[in-house]
Amino acid sequence: MTGMDARDTELKKELNATLQARRELGDDYESALVDSFMEKVDQRIDGAVERRLRRQLAEQQMVAARGARSPKSTDTFGERFGFGIVSLVLAIPLSAIGAGTAHLPGLLVSWVGIVGVNVVQAVRTNPGLFRGWRNRAKDEDRWED
Repeated sequence: MTGMDARDTELKKELNATLQARRELGDDYESALVDSFMEKVDQRIDGAVERRLRRQLAEQQMVAARGARSPKSTDTFGERFGFGIVSLVLAIPLSAIGAGTAHLPGLLVSWVGIVGVNVVQAVRTNPGLFRGWRNRAKDEDRWED
């Protein structure tokens, strides 16, 4: 039995107890019994809302701790590998069209486009990819002085 089922069962038991008490005590206590039951329902709702808010706050804090980068379901090795394969397969006809219409300049333009698309994809899936290169270049400059 899951947590939700247990709470539902508990609430049904509370309702049955309230109805039984109403039968035993009569109409005079109906308002007090309904108020008591509704207070318990309100407590359950408040608890559920509070749990949901805590969970959402924890998720937001995790996203912030990761540098505002939420995990992507498409950010997998399979997607990167597939993207590389598709770009290589498309490179063949693009190279042929570019070389056939504009010779060497056409071939170079098509390959610059292919490389550009792959660089954009690499940076999209690995935002810090080129940061190491900039830092490495700065370190090399310091050693030259």
